Amino acid sequence: MRGGWLRATVLGANDGLLSTGALLLGVVAAGADRDVVMTSGIAGLVAGAGSMALGEYVSVSSQRDAERADRVMEQQHLEADPVGELEELREIYEDRGLPHELAEEVAEVLMAEDPLGAHLRDELGLTHLNRARPMQAALSSFVAFGLGAAIPIAVAGTAGPSIRGVAIVVATLVSLAMLGGLAAWLGGASVVRGATRVLLGGALGLAVTFAVGSMLDVAVS
Repeated sequence: MRGGWLRATVLGANDGLLSTGALLLGVVAAGADRDVVMTSGIAGLVAGAGSMALGEYVSVSSQRDAERADRVMEQQHLEADPVGELEELREIYEDRGLPHELAEEVAEVLMAEDPLGAHLRDELGLTHLNRARPMQAALSSFVAFGLGAAIPIAVAGTAGPSIRGVAIVVATLVSLAMLGGLAAWLGGASVVRGATRVLLGGALGLAVTFAVGSMLDVAVS
């Protein structure tokens, strides 16, 4: 659960909530009516989700390319110097606490069965579980951003004009706190600290956009 897809999902939902909530709040503060607010929110959702997905795809694709390069390099090392690679693997196991004889035996067995897999896993930390998956990361980010952005948009569409701004703030901050706490819990960290950190950052972002929107004070219709 702590792989790239989870990171992309958490970041996507957090970004969708905060960026869309801030956008809507700024538009509301500028005096826009409901139709303009909703149009702005939907446009922000589509643009943000697409941008987030593309960014994740490019980033994780670069990671995948690096993994492939490491794989090719390790294969070349194994073909050029199998004895040296065996010693390298033995030293890794010794550094992890195995006695010399046992480390050597384990290294020999693994080198006989799957030398490339052993080096990728124990030397570079690469396994099929943490392999870079660009499409998965992109899709997770796209969906998560959309779900996060949908919360302030839904509130903006249903709240009355007199409370629209307040409702957007409350919905965005409560959702951010819950998401921050969930992310911290999944990562084994303090739920309170995680929620507080995201809550404070979100409040600052909302305050800035509200101030900018208020200074514009332009009713768009």
